[in-house]
Amino acid sequence: MEIKIRPYETSDTDVIIAILNYYIVNSTAIYDYDLRTLEQQLTIFEEKLEKGFPIIVATVENRIVGFGYYSEFRFREAYKYTVEHSVYVLPNEHGNGIGSILLKSLIDIAKQQKLHTMIAVIDSENQSSIFFHEQFGFSTVGIIKESGFKFERWLDSIIMQLLLEQN
Repeated sequence: MEIKIRPYETSDTDVIIAILNYYIVNSTAIYDYDLRTLEQQLTIFEEKLEKGFPIIVATVENRIVGFGYYSEFRFREAYKYTVEHSVYVLPNEHGNGIGSILLKSLIDIAKQQKLHTMIAVIDSENQSSIFFHEQFGFSTVGIIKESGFKFERWLDSIIMQLLLEQN
């Protein structure tokens, strides 16, 4: 199976929405309640692209199997070298290396853009995502207790960080 990475195209949005909406309904990977609409997602991605942030998709035989992006961690000027990323893979494609290729690509782009650090915010129940990030050198730097409420329970957020430039 050959996994290819390419820049996002507007025509990819329907598949991306299907992936996002799966995780909204079925998991704590996204702390949203409402399904994304085409208009909402196009606006979100347009804002990221206008600011120079990447959105990439992974394909197998021209079929989208995952996507990833990063954008501002916070909005104050001093945070401009720090980004927060997201990577999502079709549920039936987990374990095929797609997430790894997407995250490696995002890390490489961030380094090319001379960014300093990448942040992951992960639900504490998502141990596989925490382990996945550790394999790329991310380390846990904080826990925000009861930061989200979904599925009738409070959720803790794990903050993980990767320094892109080692001084």
